[in-house]
Amino acid sequence: MAAPGFRQDIWNELRTTLPAQLPGYLVRQRWFGGKARKFQSTEVTDVVSLRRDQFEALVLFVRVEYVSSGADHYAIPVVGHTVVSDEETVPVLRVPGENGREMILRDAFTNEEFRSLLLDAIQKGSIFRGEHGEIRTSCTKALSAYNAAALSALRPKSIKAEQSNSSIAYGERAILKFFRRLEEGINPDLEIGTFLTEIAHYQHTPQLLGALEYRHRDGWKATQGILQTYVPNQGDAWQYTLETISHFYKEAAEQSGDTSKVATAEDVPEPARSSVNAYLASAGLLAQRTAELHIALASDSRDPVFAPEPFDDSFRHRFEQSVLDLTKDVFGLLRQRITQLPDGVREKGKQIAGRENEIAERFHFALSKPIRATRIRIHADYHLGQVLYTGKDFVIIDFEGEPARPLSERRMKRSPLQDVAGMLRSFHYAAYAPLLAQVGTAQVDTSKIATLSVWAEAWNRWVAERFLSEYLKKSQTATFLPSNSEELRILLQVHLLEKAVYELGYELNNRPSWVGIPLAGITKALEI
Repeated sequence: MAAPGFRQDIWNELRTTLPAQLPGYLVRQRWFGGKARKFQSTEVTDVVSLRRDQFEALVLFVRVEYVSSGADHYAIPVVGHTVVSDEETVPVLRVPGENGREMILRDAFTNEEFRSLLLDAIQKGSIFRGEHGEIRTSCTKALSAYNAAALSALRPKSIKAEQSNSSIAYGERAILKFFRRLEEGINPDLEIGTFLTEIAHYQHTPQLLGALEYRHRDGWKATQGILQTYVPNQGDAWQYTLETISHFYKEAAEQSGDTSKVATAEDVPEPARSSVNAYLASAGLLAQRTAELHIALASDSRDPVFAPEPFDDSFRHRFEQSVLDLTKDVFGLLRQRITQLPDGVREKGKQIAGRENEIAERFHFALSKPIRATRIRIHADYHLGQVLYTGKDFVIIDFEGEPARPLSERRMKRSPLQDVAGMLRSFHYAAYAPLLAQVGTAQVDTSKIATLSVWAEAWNRWVAERFLSEYLKKSQTATFLPSNSEELRILLQVHLLEKAVYELGYELNNRPSWVGIPLAGITKALEI
C-alpha cells in the first residue's frame, strides 16, 4: 500500500474490523444501490492486492445481506493513509496499523496512481491475486490498434457524474468503467461491447478496448470493469433534446391563434417551425442508428449467445406473466400512494388505478396469439440518456440493461421493439419535462402551461412518427420485426404500455411530481 505501517496480516484485520463500519460507509456512497433497504449483515468476502512498484491498493469484496431477503456483492477499491484530517468529510474506513497507529482507507479512485495502474494492468494482461480469488485483466484487438504509449501518458481523471459505477477518463482517448455492484456472469456491457467491436464492427458505439474480471476460486465469476474508447460529444441526447425543445416552447409561447389547427410541423409558424424541423431530422438519424444497431446484433446466426431466436409460445407466455406481475405490483403501489400524489394528478391517478383489470386484459389479448418474429439481444434500457450527441451524429452507450433486473434477465433475447418503445417513451418525457419540472435551458411561463401542453403533445407526436417511420424503413427486411403490420402494431403497443407501467412504478418511488407523465402514457396506450 502507498503508506508505511501496513502489515501482511491486514486481511485478518479487515475481516474483523470493517463489517461494523460498512453500513455507515456504504449508505454515503453514490454508487451504493441499497440505501432504501435495511441491513441484516455485512462481511468482507475477499481482498485482492493491486501492486505496481512501491504502490499498493486493495480491492475489498463485500457481501451485504438485507433484512427483506436478498444480498448484493460490492467491490470497494481503497488506498491507505496513516494521517486523517480532523475535518475529514469524505467517507473512510479505519483499521489498526503498526505501532498502534490507526490506518485510514480512502476510495482508491481519488488516487492518480491507482487510476494509472488499472490502465497499465489492462494493457499488460495482469493478474492480481487475493485471499480467495483474483482479478484478471484482458485487452481486445482494438486496443492493440490504439497508440498504447500515448494512452499511458495521459493523466487519468475520475468522472464525478452521479451513477452506479465509478469511471475514469484517460484524456479524450479512453474511459474505464468499474462496476461497483457485481453479479455472477458476464455483464451485458462487456458481452455486447465485445460483439459489436470485434464481430459486427458497429461504429456508432464506443469500441471495447479491454476488461477486468473477478474470479473466486470456487468458480464464481463477475465482470469487474470495461475499458472503451472515449467519444467526443456535446452531452447526451436527453440534454440536446431538452435544449431544443425549450427553445421551441419559448418560440411557441409567443405565437397566437388556434393551436388546434396545427396538424403538422409545417403548420407551425416561424421560427418555431425551423426548430421542430431540425429536431425531426435528428430523430430520423437516431432512428437509423437504432435500426443499424439491431441489425448488427442480429447479424451472427452461428453464435448461440447472439443468434436470433423465435418469439415462440414459451417466451410469449413468460413475457405475459412478467407484464402481469409488473402491473399487479405497480398498481398496488399506486393505490397505496394515491393520497400522496400532487393535486394536479391525484384524480388522474385514481382513474388509472381503476383500470388495472383493463390493462391486464390488454396484455393478455395481445400476447394470446402467435407472434411471427424473432428475438435478439437488445440494448434493454434504451432512452435519450443512453445516447451521446456528437454535434452531427449519435453514439449509443451503456448496454448493461435495467439495473433493477437480474443479470440473467438483462441478457435475455427480446423483441427490439422494446428498445423502440423505450425511445418513444423518452421523447414523451422530454416533451413534458420542461412543463412539469422546469427542466431545460428556457424557463416556462407557468401561465401558459395549458397552451404549451398542446404544443408538447404535437411535438411528441411529430417526433415519434418520424422516429418510427425511419426505424421501420431501415429495418423493413429484418426478421426480428413481424412482417404483418397488425402484429407489429400490437407488439409495439404492448411494449409502450409495459414501459409506461414500469415508469409509473419508478416515479412513485423516486419522483412523485413526475407521475403525470407515465399516467398520460398509460392513458394514451389504452386509447389506441
